[in-house]
Amino acid sequence: MPVSDASTARSRRRHRTEAAILEAALDVFALHGFRGATLDQIAEGAGMSKPNLLYYFASKEEVHARLLGDLLDHWLAPLRAIDPGGEPVEEILRYVRRKLDMSRDYPRESRLFAGEIIAGAPRISDFLVHGLRPLVDETVGLIRGWTAAGRLAPVDPMQLIFSIWALTQHHADFAAQIAIVAPGDRAGDPGAFLDQLYRRLLTPEAAAERIRAG
Repeated sequence: MPVSDASTARSRRRHRTEAAILEAALDVFALHGFRGATLDQIAEGAGMSKPNLLYYFASKEEVHARLLGDLLDHWLAPLRAIDPGGEPVEEILRYVRRKLDMSRDYPRESRLFAGEIIAGAPRISDFLVHGLRPLVDETVGLIRGWTAAGRLAPVDPMQLIFSIWALTQHHADFAAQIAIVAPGDRAGDPGAFLDQLYRRLLTPEAAAERIRAG
């Protein structure tokens, strides 16, 4: 086998092995948190020995940092996708749906992120300061501009964003509670509920009607 082909094969094997380790680690960290997770658990989940795992990652911290690094840009994508030139209510509702979809499709990642925040964000504080906060500030400014132009009902932009995070990520972070309290289809359709909730809150005509009715 030519040297270049052998090198490519080794690179592919390494990529597959690292992917298997990260997949197992995501399960372990999502279930046990950073403090409760061990390299033995991750190695067992990946179907390898701990010494073999340490050939690819030097520590639990390195595995965790890699998972968080892969997650963070993905986590900001729905907020970045809000279009300043779009129709304001629909843009915010699309953001709500994207966040809800992420909670459904990436529950382990959501719990990984939540666990890091609950622990005080020791490994992602720079990301929160330099990545998340500027984007949130930009979105707050956009919402204020839409409100000033009469295209959105008056609303506290920061609390609006916080409420969207809470109401969408709840479906990942508290999935066990939902399954017990509302088993089967008793929980209803969260997407339809959130669409109705935020549409009534944000549409100027709906807000004006509530004021007249009150």
